[in-house]
Amino acid sequence: MVVRLVVQTVCWFLVTALLLFSAAGTGRWAVGWAYLSLTGLCGLGVGLWLARFDPELLDQRLASPVQRGQKTFDKVFMAVFLLLYHVWLAFMALDAVRFAWSHVPSWLHVVGALLILACYWVVFLAFRVNTFAVPVVKIQAERNQRVVETGPYAVVRHPIYAGALLFMAGTPFLLGSWWGLAMATLIFVPMLALRAVREERVLSEGLEGYARYAARVRYRMIPGIW
Repeated sequence: MVVRLVVQTVCWFLVTALLLFSAAGTGRWAVGWAYLSLTGLCGLGVGLWLARFDPELLDQRLASPVQRGQKTFDKVFMAVFLLLYHVWLAFMALDAVRFAWSHVPSWLHVVGALLILACYWVVFLAFRVNTFAVPVVKIQAERNQRVVETGPYAVVRHPIYAGALLFMAGTPFLLGSWWGLAMATLIFVPMLALRAVREERVLSEGLEGYARYAARVRYRMIPGIW
Protein backbone atom coordinates (compact mmCIF):
# COMPACT_ATOMS: atom_id res chain seq x y z
CA MET A 1 0.00 0.00 0.00
CA VAL A 2 2.92 2.35 0.69
CA VAL A 3 4.18 1.71 -2.85
CA ARG A 4 0.74 2.61 -4.20
CA LEU A 5 0.72 5.79 -2.09
CA VAL A 6 4.16 6.83 -3.36
CA VAL A 7 3.28 6.07 -6.99
CA GLN A 8 0.06 8.08 -6.78
CA THR A 9 1.89 10.96 -5.08
CA VAL A 10 4.59 11.02 -7.77
CA CYS A 11 1.97 10.90 -10.53
CA TRP A 12 0.05 13.74 -8.86
CA PHE A 13 3.26 15.77 -8.57
CA LEU A 14 4.16 15.32 -12.24
CA VAL A 15 0.69 16.06 -13.57
CA THR A 16 0.24 19.11 -11.34
CA ALA A 17 3.71 20.42 -12.19
CA LEU A 18 2.98 20.04 -15.90
CA LEU A 19 -0.34 21.85 -15.49
CA LEU A 20 1.05 24.73 -13.42
CA PHE A 21 4.24 25.41 -15.33
CA SER A 22 2.70 24.94 -18.76
CA ALA A 23 0.10 27.55 -17.89
CA ALA A 24 2.73 29.81 -16.33
CA GLY A 25 4.90 29.51 -19.42
CA THR A 26 8.05 29.01 -17.36
CA GLY A 27 9.60 26.65 -14.85
CA ARG A 28 11.22 29.54 -13.02
CA TRP A 29 8.38 30.12 -10.60
CA ALA A 30 9.54 29.74 -7.01
CA VAL A 31 6.14 29.79 -5.32
CA GLY A 32 4.88 27.20 -7.80
CA TRP A 33 7.62 24.83 -6.69
CA ALA A 34 6.92 25.78 -3.06
CA TYR A 35 3.26 24.87 -3.51
CA LEU A 36 4.10 21.52 -5.08
CA SER A 37 6.67 20.69 -2.42
CA LEU A 38 4.46 21.71 0.49
CA THR A 39 1.33 19.90 -0.64
CA GLY A 40 3.25 16.86 -1.86
CA LEU A 41 5.22 16.39 1.36
CA CYS A 42 2.20 17.04 3.60
CA GLY A 43 0.01 14.66 1.62
CA LEU A 44 2.68 11.99 1.62
CA GLY A 45 3.29 12.47 5.35
CA VAL A 46 -0.37 12.07 6.23
CA GLY A 47 -0.60 9.08 3.91
CA LEU A 48 2.38 7.35 5.53
CA TRP A 49 0.81 7.92 8.95
CA LEU A 50 -2.40 6.31 7.71
CA ALA A 51 -0.43 3.41 6.22
CA ARG A 52 0.85 2.63 9.70
CA PHE A 53 -2.15 3.41 11.89
CA ASP A 54 -5.23 3.12 9.64
CA PRO A 55 -4.42 1.28 6.39
CA GLU A 56 -8.09 0.60 5.71
CA LEU A 57 -8.85 4.32 5.56
CA LEU A 58 -5.80 4.90 3.37
CA ASP A 59 -7.02 2.21 1.00
CA GLN A 60 -10.37 3.98 0.77
CA ARG A 61 -8.75 7.35 0.15
CA LEU A 62 -6.50 6.00 -2.60
CA ALA A 63 -9.48 4.48 -4.39
CA SER A 64 -11.33 5.96 -7.35
CA PRO A 65 -13.37 9.14 -6.74
CA VAL A 66 -16.32 7.21 -8.18
CA GLN A 67 -17.17 4.11 -6.15
CA ARG A 68 -19.82 1.47 -5.64
CA GLY A 69 -22.44 2.60 -3.15
CA GLN A 70 -21.65 6.27 -3.70
CA LYS A 71 -24.67 8.51 -4.11
CA THR A 72 -25.36 9.67 -7.66
CA PHE A 73 -25.27 13.35 -6.77
CA ASP A 74 -21.81 12.83 -5.30
CA LYS A 75 -20.49 11.13 -8.42
CA VAL A 76 -21.53 14.20 -10.39
CA PHE A 77 -20.08 16.48 -7.73
CA MET A 78 -16.68 14.73 -7.75
CA ALA A 79 -16.41 14.85 -11.55
CA VAL A 80 -17.28 18.55 -11.71
CA PHE A 81 -15.16 19.46 -8.69
CA LEU A 82 -12.03 17.69 -9.94
CA LEU A 83 -12.38 19.29 -13.37
CA LEU A 84 -12.84 22.78 -11.90
CA TYR A 85 -9.97 22.22 -9.45
CA HIS A 86 -7.50 21.61 -12.27
CA VAL A 87 -8.90 24.55 -14.25
CA TRP A 88 -8.43 26.65 -11.09
CA LEU A 89 -4.77 25.72 -10.78
CA ALA A 90 -4.05 26.51 -14.43
CA PHE A 91 -5.96 29.78 -14.19
CA MET A 92 -3.93 30.90 -11.17
CA ALA A 93 -0.70 30.20 -13.04
CA LEU A 94 -1.95 32.27 -15.96
CA ASP A 95 -2.99 35.05 -13.61
CA ALA A 96 0.08 35.15 -11.38
CA VAL A 97 2.83 34.52 -13.94
CA ARG A 98 1.99 34.50 -17.65
CA PHE A 99 -0.24 37.60 -17.66
CA ALA A 100 0.67 39.02 -14.20
CA TRP A 101 -2.83 40.35 -13.58
CA SER A 102 -2.52 39.97 -9.80
CA HIS A 103 0.07 41.56 -7.54
CA VAL A 104 0.11 39.77 -4.20
CA PRO A 105 2.59 41.01 -1.54
CA SER A 106 5.32 38.58 -0.51
CA TRP A 107 4.10 38.27 3.06
CA LEU A 108 0.80 36.83 1.81
CA HIS A 109 2.73 33.98 0.17
CA VAL A 110 3.85 33.05 3.68
CA VAL A 111 0.29 33.35 4.98
CA GLY A 112 -0.83 31.06 2.18
CA ALA A 113 1.74 28.42 3.10
CA LEU A 114 0.65 28.59 6.75
CA LEU A 115 -3.01 28.19 5.79
CA ILE A 116 -2.17 25.11 3.72
CA LEU A 117 -0.24 23.66 6.66
CA ALA A 118 -3.23 24.39 8.90
CA CYS A 119 -5.45 22.56 6.42
CA TYR A 120 -3.34 19.42 6.59
CA TRP A 121 -3.21 19.61 10.39
CA VAL A 122 -7.01 19.82 10.64
CA VAL A 123 -7.39 16.92 8.21
CA PHE A 124 -4.83 14.88 10.17
CA LEU A 125 -6.77 15.49 13.40
CA ALA A 126 -9.94 14.32 11.66
CA PHE A 127 -8.26 11.16 10.38
CA ARG A 128 -6.97 10.36 13.87
CA VAL A 129 -10.48 9.94 15.24
CA ASN A 130 -12.56 9.06 12.18
CA THR A 131 -11.65 5.92 10.27
CA PHE A 132 -14.80 6.45 8.17
CA ALA A 133 -13.55 9.74 6.63
CA VAL A 134 -13.64 8.44 3.06
CA PRO A 135 -13.62 10.93 0.16
CA VAL A 136 -17.06 9.98 -1.17
CA VAL A 137 -20.58 10.19 0.22
CA LYS A 138 -21.87 6.73 1.08
CA ILE A 139 -23.00 4.70 4.10
CA GLN A 140 -20.25 2.23 5.00
CA ALA A 141 -22.40 -0.56 6.38
CA GLU A 142 -19.73 -3.15 5.55
CA ARG A 143 -17.35 -1.33 7.92
CA ASN A 144 -19.94 -0.93 10.70
CA GLN A 145 -19.85 2.84 10.35
CA ARG A 146 -20.74 4.82 13.45
CA VAL A 147 -21.06 8.49 14.34
CA VAL A 148 -17.78 10.11 15.40
CA GLU A 149 -18.16 12.91 17.94
CA THR A 150 -14.63 13.42 19.27
CA GLY A 151 -11.65 15.51 18.21
CA PRO A 152 -12.51 18.22 15.67
CA TYR A 153 -15.94 16.59 15.19
CA ALA A 154 -16.87 17.96 18.61
CA VAL A 155 -16.44 21.48 17.17
CA VAL A 156 -17.81 21.22 13.62
CA ARG A 157 -19.63 18.46 11.78
CA HIS A 158 -17.34 18.60 8.72
CA PRO A 159 -13.77 19.35 9.84
CA ILE A 160 -12.27 18.07 6.58
CA TYR A 161 -14.38 20.61 4.68
CA ALA A 162 -13.22 23.22 7.17
CA GLY A 163 -9.66 22.26 6.29
CA ALA A 164 -10.56 22.52 2.60
CA LEU A 165 -11.65 26.12 3.16
CA LEU A 166 -8.20 26.87 4.57
CA PHE A 167 -6.67 25.23 1.51
CA MET A 168 -8.87 27.19 -0.87
CA ALA A 169 -7.71 30.43 0.72
CA GLY A 170 -4.08 29.43 1.20
CA THR A 171 -3.44 28.23 -2.35
CA PRO A 172 -4.24 31.55 -4.12
CA PHE A 173 -2.26 33.46 -1.51
CA LEU A 174 0.77 31.20 -1.94
CA LEU A 175 0.57 31.19 -5.74
CA GLY A 176 -0.18 34.93 -5.85
CA SER A 177 -3.59 35.05 -7.54
CA TRP A 178 -6.41 37.34 -6.43
CA TRP A 179 -8.55 35.94 -9.23
CA GLY A 180 -7.90 32.44 -7.90
CA LEU A 181 -9.16 33.55 -4.50
CA ALA A 182 -12.27 35.01 -6.12
CA MET A 183 -12.91 31.77 -8.00
CA ALA A 184 -12.53 29.73 -4.82
CA THR A 185 -14.91 32.02 -2.94
CA LEU A 186 -17.58 32.14 -5.64
CA ILE A 187 -17.42 28.54 -6.85
CA PHE A 188 -15.72 26.11 -4.47
CA VAL A 189 -17.09 27.40 -1.17
CA PRO A 190 -20.74 27.15 -2.35
CA MET A 191 -20.01 23.71 -3.83
CA LEU A 192 -18.60 22.44 -0.52
CA ALA A 193 -21.52 23.94 1.39
CA LEU A 194 -24.02 22.23 -0.91
CA ARG A 195 -22.21 18.92 -0.60
CA ALA A 196 -22.16 19.20 3.21
CA VAL A 197 -25.93 19.69 3.28
CA ARG A 198 -26.57 16.79 0.90
CA GLU A 199 -24.14 14.55 2.79
CA GLU A 200 -25.87 15.28 6.08
CA ARG A 201 -29.19 14.29 4.54
CA VAL A 202 -27.70 10.92 3.56
CA LEU A 203 -26.12 10.39 6.98
CA SER A 204 -29.26 11.42 8.88
CA GLU A 205 -31.32 8.92 6.90
CA GLY A 206 -28.85 6.04 6.92
CA LEU A 207 -26.59 6.35 9.98
CA GLU A 208 -28.04 5.76 13.43
CA GLY A 209 -27.43 8.65 15.81
CA TYR A 210 -26.30 11.18 13.22
CA ALA A 211 -29.40 13.35 13.49
CA ARG A 212 -28.88 13.64 17.26
CA TYR A 213 -25.21 14.47 16.71
CA ALA A 214 -26.11 17.17 14.16
CA ALA A 215 -28.56 18.69 16.62
CA ARG A 216 -25.88 18.81 19.33
CA VAL A 217 -22.98 20.13 17.24
CA ARG A 218 -24.49 23.25 15.70
CA TYR A 219 -21.90 24.28 13.12
CA ARG A 220 -21.04 22.52 9.89
CA MET A 221 -17.68 24.01 8.87
CA ILE A 222 -17.00 27.38 10.51
CA PRO A 223 -17.38 27.60 14.31
CA GLY A 224 -19.72 30.38 15.34
CA ILE A 225 -20.80 31.10 11.75
CA TRP A 226 -22.15 28.06 9.84
